[in-house]
Amino acid sequence: MARQINLIHCPKVIVCMVPLLVWGVAGHCVADKTQAIMERSGDVPTLAEIDEAMLGFVERGRASGVVTLVGHQGKIVHLGAVGHADLESGRKMTPDTLFAIASMTKPITATAVMLLREEGRLDLDTPIQEHLPAFANVSLKSGRNPYRPLTLKDVMTHTSGLNGNQRFQCSLAETVDEIATRSLAFQPGEKWQYSPGLTVAGRLVELIADEPFESFLSERIFRPLGMNDTTFYPTEAQRSRLATLYQPSENSDQLVPAENDLVKALPVAGPNPSGGLVSSAKDLFAFYQMILDQGDHRGESIVDAESISLMTSPQAGDVTTGFTPGNTWGLGWCLVQEPQGATESLNKGTFGHGGAFGTQGWVDPLTETIYVLLIQRTKMGNSDASEIRRVFQKTASEMLDLR
Repeated sequence: MARQINLIHCPKVIVCMVPLLVWGVAGHCVADKTQAIMERSGDVPTLAEIDEAMLGFVERGRASGVVTLVGHQGKIVHLGAVGHADLESGRKMTPDTLFAIASMTKPITATAVMLLREEGRLDLDTPIQEHLPAFANVSLKSGRNPYRPLTLKDVMTHTSGLNGNQRFQCSLAETVDEIATRSLAFQPGEKWQYSPGLTVAGRLVELIADEPFESFLSERIFRPLGMNDTTFYPTEAQRSRLATLYQPSENSDQLVPAENDLVKALPVAGPNPSGGLVSSAKDLFAFYQMILDQGDHRGESIVDAESISLMTSPQAGDVTTGFTPGNTWGLGWCLVQEPQGATESLNKGTFGHGGAFGTQGWVDPLTETIYVLLIQRTKMGNSDASEIRRVFQKTASEMLDLR
C-alpha cells in the first residue's frame, strides 16, 4: 500500500526571464527553481519534485516545456506544467495545453477494434483480405507469396510484415489501398517490425461500423469519457492551445521550431489511426483510467474486461519486440515484461505506448498508477528510452513510495 502524500500547490510567482537565444532556453533571474515553475489556474494537485525534475530538462534545452500527470488509485495526484508551449510568443505551458500524441493514438484505435469484436462483427484471426480485397495480392520483397493471409491480429501486433511510412496526406481509404501495394518485409508472424498496421485496423473499423473512423471513436470512446479535447481535427480554438513542435538546431545549442505535419491543415487529410490524434493530459488520464478499471467509467461499461485482457497481455509470440529491452506486445499496446532502463520504475505487466514527439502514457496495474508525459520535440533519439521519461517515472514512483 502506498503511503499518504501531501499534495503541494504551486503558489503564484513572478518570473523574470532574459532571453539568451532567440529560440533557445531562457535564463531565469530567480532565487530558486520553484520560482520558475509556472503558475497554474485552479486547485490542481502538484508534486513539486516532479515539476522541478522536469524544469531541469527545460533549462538544459531538452524540451521547451513539459506537462506531467500522475494518477494513483483512481485519482489525479499530480498535474504539473513547466516551461513554454511556444518559445517565440512566450506562451507558457499549462495543464490544458494540447499535444500531437502521435503513436499514442494506437491503443485507442485498438480499443475501437475490440468494441467491434465484442459485438461479433469481426474476428482477430479473420484474414484482412476478406474485408480489404487489395490485401489478397500482397507479396514479399523476394516476390514470393506469404505462407498465409494477413490477419487483424498480425497488424495489431506489428508482426504482419507491413512496413513504410505511417503518415499520409489523403483519405484513410486511399492510404490503406496504397499500403496494400507495399511488399511485405517478412512472413506474417515471423518477426516484429513497427508498421502502419493500426492504420489498416482503423480502416477496418470504419468499413465494418459503416461510419467514419473519427465518428466511431467520438461516439464510442471520447464522448462517454468526456475526452472533449481529443480529436483528429482540432478547431481554431484548440489549435491556439497546441504546443509547438521543436527540434535541436544545426549545432544542437538551441531549440528551433519543426514542421508538425500531423496537425497542419491538409484539405484531403483523413484521420490517421496510427498517429493522428491531438489530446490533453486529463483526456488521456480518462482513457487510461477506464482501461485500468476494466472498461468501467462511472458505472458505464465502455469496453469489456475480456477485450482489455487481450489487448494488455502478450500476443506477439516469442519474437523480440519494442523500442526498449524487456518488452513484448499486446494488441496495439506495448507491455513491460522485464523492467529496466527507462522502465526501471515500472512493474511487470505495465502497459502503454509512446509517441514520436516524446509523449508517453503508461498504466501500472499492480500499483494502480498512471503516468502521462507530454512534450513536443523531434530528432532527439528514441523517445521510449528517453532520460526525461525515466526521470519522470522514477521521481513519481519515489514520491508515491511505490517500489
